[in-house]
Amino acid sequence: MTQIIWIIAAVLVTFTVGYVGYSRYLTQFVELDENAETPAHKYEDGQEYVPSKKPVLLGHHYSSIAGGAPIVGPITAGAIWGWVPALLWIALGNPLMGAVHDFVSLSGSLRHEGKSIGYMIGEYVGKSGKNMLLWFAFLTIMLVVAVFALVVGIVFNAYPQVVTASLLYIGLALVFGVYLYQFNGPFIPGTILFVAGVFAAVWVGLEYPLALFAGDYPAETIVLLGGTGDWVPGAAALGGNTAGWIPLVMVYAAIASALPVWVLLQPRDYLSSFLLYTGVGGAIVAIIVGTILGTSSSPLVIDSSIGAFEGFWGVEAAGLAPLFPLLFITIACGTISGFHSLVSSGTTAKQLNNETDARLIGYGGMLGEGLLAAVALSTLAVAGFADPAGGIGAALPNFAEGGGIILTSLGISETVGAVFMALVLCSFLLTSTDTAVRLGRYMMEELVGTPAGRTDTGLNLDPRSIARGRYTNPVVQIIPAYLLVVSGQWVVLWQLFGGANQLLAALALLTATVWLANWDDNKQLISTGVPMAIMVTITILGLSILVFYENLYLNLIQGGAETTGAMISSGVQMALGLVLIGLALALVRLGYKNIRTVRRGPETPAAEPGDD
Repeated sequence: MTQIIWIIAAVLVTFTVGYVGYSRYLTQFVELDENAETPAHKYEDGQEYVPSKKPVLLGHHYSSIAGGAPIVGPITAGAIWGWVPALLWIALGNPLMGAVHDFVSLSGSLRHEGKSIGYMIGEYVGKSGKNMLLWFAFLTIMLVVAVFALVVGIVFNAYPQVVTASLLYIGLALVFGVYLYQFNGPFIPGTILFVAGVFAAVWVGLEYPLALFAGDYPAETIVLLGGTGDWVPGAAALGGNTAGWIPLVMVYAAIASALPVWVLLQPRDYLSSFLLYTGVGGAIVAIIVGTILGTSSSPLVIDSSIGAFEGFWGVEAAGLAPLFPLLFITIACGTISGFHSLVSSGTTAKQLNNETDARLIGYGGMLGEGLLAAVALSTLAVAGFADPAGGIGAALPNFAEGGGIILTSLGISETVGAVFMALVLCSFLLTSTDTAVRLGRYMMEELVGTPAGRTDTGLNLDPRSIARGRYTNPVVQIIPAYLLVVSGQWVVLWQLFGGANQLLAALALLTATVWLANWDDNKQLISTGVPMAIMVTITILGLSILVFYENLYLNLIQGGAETTGAMISSGVQMALGLVLIGLALALVRLGYKNIRTVRRGPETPAAEPGDD
């Protein structure tokens, strides 16, 4: 049987070649200058623009870009189409497309005052293009908040030990921020002390799990409220405990997004990054050790339930989905993700201390997420997957279960290992959720207009101020996101979320290509243009399948939608899918027109009848 170490070996080889060779070329290509003033220094305000140490910012960036998608995606895709296609997309697509996407989004934002990709493209194709991209990004952000809060609720319900540990490490982060920025405490001793506290929080969580409502939990679980929570909105579909955690997670994200970055975002992401590095790195080391020494509780080989290649249409249990283009949408964040362009050109660009740090943080951070995707694929391979069509509900326990088996190679019990891997997942999700809310505010600030380096509280009656306000904009985001989850419509929009995310990646690459074309006539456009063309094709084909085959043909014409509600749901999916396709084509047209103009010179328009 095939050992899972080959999954890890493949990505380590391609990622190393990509970082040592390709990222060095890209750094020279965009002319990063270590002596140039970055937006963090130019607009330093102690709130959003804050120059940050490279390891601190790497921790924030990595924690923010890595959420549940690089775990759910590879597990689901590997179960449907086989582990080989999933591995190839991660190992090759990440260094050639995803890492390039993140790097050029960050580098481009540096040259545009730390502004978003929407602002960047508006500089070259006009206000209409800017507004289209920003509105699309803002709506995508709300989908991200809804889905990530839902997944955190699922993990909190499945592993109440994670609740306690998460609360403790958030508290430690608040203290660490004060220690660093208010008391100017020494960095390395503080890191050692507070990182030790984070890992101690894992032990406390194992000893004192927390739940909101009664359920099937470990005997020592502390239940905070009486009953089963049937009265909580969404409890009928999700269960009282899961439904109860979702609004609390969203409120936390809103508060965290309004605080200055040094108070919680930077220190929390930095501290949690050690947890994440340990989870990903520990799993990789455990696979190597377990393979060589045979110390794992189960052989680290690919389970017989996971095929190398399940055919172009995949396994029948998943509904016979075509590998192209759906594999490339299913595995999003582990290979390429549009959400990363919002992080790179949002919070990260505003905190970069030195331009040359973009190589490690932008390109290297994406490779780190690719390693997480490879670990997720390994957990699938070693644990097997009984329900390829189960989506989130089936993939999340698989990651924890498979991770627990892998960590036994290092002498860690399978139970402790599973809880630890669940905490790793939850750490990714929490940091991504509140970063997403902050990014949504940045999008709105650029839509309604805010001077660079300034923020607005929103605590007045001006509608523009309320829309962009630090305290009011999060409310604008989390209320529709919450309604989306508790109404059950998140299930309807899940596939559109994946398509929207990948479409955003295509548009970010389009933005970078337009920027490079306008910067210098001699700049080659292959590095960004080819991945952009691939992602536009994949996204439009994927959304077309969703609109015309799954909804129009199967649900409406063939009668798959048996109720009025199901028919309305199909209509909503079709409408949103068509809007996304139209938006993509419109922006590609604007971008192509700009590139053609600056590279070939404007064409002489035909004379109008009234011109003479």
